[in-house]
Amino acid sequence: MQTYYPSVPAGSFLLPNLRSEFLPASPGEPRQHHLTNQSSLERERKRRALVVDDVADVTEMLSVLLTHAGYEVRTASSAASALSLAQAGQFDVIISDIGMPQMNGYDLARAVRGLSGYEAVPMVALTGYSKFDDRQRSLDAGFNAHLTKPIEPRELLDLIEQL
Repeated sequence: MQTYYPSVPAGSFLLPNLRSEFLPASPGEPRQHHLTNQSSLERERKRRALVVDDVADVTEMLSVLLTHAGYEVRTASSAASALSLAQAGQFDVIISDIGMPQMNGYDLARAVRGLSGYEAVPMVALTGYSKFDDRQRSLDAGFNAHLTKPIEPRELLDLIEQL
């Protein structure tokens, strides 16, 4: 016997309501997460990623990928706004395009490396620049790695974990 839900279009399906698993029992109580067995410290402190690209589709795609991998993601559409975000809070990884207007990724990497707490934070250049000297320019500017677009998502995630 099929159950009929008048507000759900034919051919659609319903997902279980997991919302109650993440809501406090009453106002003022901390949220309880019952779906994983992570420690409370791990749940409270997600790894933070900053994604910088002047193309919105790229930042959106990377944001979805990294969020799915367990990161809290912030995005910036320019190097200047990324630098402001880096100054305002600590990130565990920064992924940046190189070719951006006004301030490029090389300048961003140099500026971020000059910030307190960012001397060893992994930085990945994710760019269309693929000439023989582009990789070395990225490393010289302060990036730990240089990937050429288009990328394989698993390759990026593996690289971040290695760094």
